[in-house]
This record gives sequence, C-alpha cells and structure tokens, in this order.
Amino acid sequence: MSTWYNKVTLDPLDLSPLVDCISYFEKELLFAKKETRIQGSLEKSSAMLPGIVEHRYSQLQEIEAILKYLNIVLSRKRHSKFREYFEKYQKALTSRDAEKYAENDKEVYELSILVNRFALLRNQWLAIFKALDFKGYQLANIIKLRVAGLEDSEININ
Repeated sequence: MSTWYNKVTLDPLDLSPLVDCISYFEKELLFAKKETRIQGSLEKSSAMLPGIVEHRYSQLQEIEAILKYLNIVLSRKRHSKFREYFEKYQKALTSRDAEKYAENDKEVYELSILVNRFALLRNQWLAIFKALDFKGYQLANIIKLRVAGLEDSEININ
C-alpha cells in the first residue's frame, strides 16, 4: 500500500514530495488504463475485476485525501497573505482589496496551480472508475450472450 499521504503531509512547509507523488500516480494511471480493457479470458477478467476496483479505489481515496490536504494548505496560505496585506500593508486597504491582493500573491498563485494540477489527476482517476464500471457492465452482457448460446462470439480490439 502506498504511503504518499504520509510523505506529502509530513512537513506542511515542504511540498517537494508532491512532485514524486504526482509522477507515481501518473505512472499508475497508465497501468490502470490497461486494466480497463476487456481482453483474454472472460472468466479471468470477471474474477480479477473486484480486486482491481478495490486497489484502484484505495489509490483514489489517497489522492482525494492529498487533494483535501492541499486545499487546506492553500486556504491557510491565502488567509495568512490576506492578514499580511490587511494589517501590514503601507496604506489602509479594504478587506476586499486585501483579498484581491492575497489571491494574486505569487505564493498563493503557485499553490493554486499545484492544487489545480492535482485536481486534474484526481479527475483522471475518476475516469478510470467510470471505465471499470463500464467494463463490469460489458462483461455481464457478454456472459449473458454466452449463456444464450453465442459461445463462439469474439471480442476484437484493433
């Protein structure tokens, strides 16, 4: 089982493990895409599907937890920058002006881009689950066809 959540959340000020985390989950995503294909023995594919779903779902849950953590870090950074602009800026700012300044601060902006990148990764994993759901549905349909007497049907993937 992967421990990326522990690695990423170990030090709130150091997000460098996130780069390796994204790389790891992108590689896993390539393997997961291959698992969505229907090929080989239907019995073997049907038997393996629950294990695949369980493994990939646990990875998705870890991604979700990291994304929630990143959103918390972003919120804290945004709030600290807001306070900095609101309380320590040379001229008096309205709360709305301080909020705009905080949103456009370089650190907040870069962290927002990082959170958005990780959200994209999460959405790609959600697509894998949609594909695995369809795979289960298609396997059930093919098995029903075989039960109905169409044993010689083939699945050709070009």
